[in-house]
Amino acid sequence: MLVMQKRNVSIVLRELLDRDRISPTELHRRTGVPQSTLSRILSGKIVDPSDKHISRIAEYFRVSTDQLRGRAAVGVSREDGRDPMHSELKDISLWDDDTPVNDDEVSIPFLREVELAAGSGRFVIEESEKASLRFGKRSLRHNGVQFDQAKCVTVRGNSMLPVLRDGATVGVNAGKSGIGDIVDGDLYAINHNGQLRVKQLYRLPSGIRLRSFNRDEHPDEDYSFQDIQDEQISILGHVFWWGMYAR
Repeated sequence: MLVMQKRNVSIVLRELLDRDRISPTELHRRTGVPQSTLSRILSGKIVDPSDKHISRIAEYFRVSTDQLRGRAAVGVSREDGRDPMHSELKDISLWDDDTPVNDDEVSIPFLREVELAAGSGRFVIEESEKASLRFGKRSLRHNGVQFDQAKCVTVRGNSMLPVLRDGATVGVNAGKSGIGDIVDGDLYAINHNGQLRVKQLYRLPSGIRLRSFNRDEHPDEDYSFQDIQDEQISILGHVFWWGMYAR
């Protein structure tokens, strides 16, 4: 089966990332294409990427450059003849809250905003006692995530469109929560005085920069080290995975 709808490079790249279940960070590591370039392609800021970058990405996904640019249809299977959706689905099993966690799985808790007192307007970030998501241990090991350091966060608002919609879930590695752990352009979950946020982070000589994919409506936010302390900003962890329902 071929996907025949007309697409641009941003949409095609997002589909390929979802198909192979890898993040832009991982694609950067495997292709050498700068993280900032991938982010700008995904956000639509770069509509005609250079042939050098397109060739590297196309080679990794085993598609032609025309397919990656949306000029030709992309098949759902790779050159080896396997249906990648089939290979992913075989590891999925039905479960509910009463289903025991398998030996090769871990249950990852969600972080949530909790109001300190009714009507106080002050919030803290806590682990949910009910909401969780199951991850395979192999996937976490592959991404260098310690099982007890993995958390989940729900994205709210339109600031990370078109990559992350409202309601998207991201997996967070709490083991990478220091300013020294920041990889410029990567996604991080942040506690901003009790508010859960997911942003691109950049290190600055005087502090940090928070960046949204939807920069037209959400401009960059620069915070000095003093601002970080005054506004109680802390990094909760590095985003290693995300997922969301199609709409």
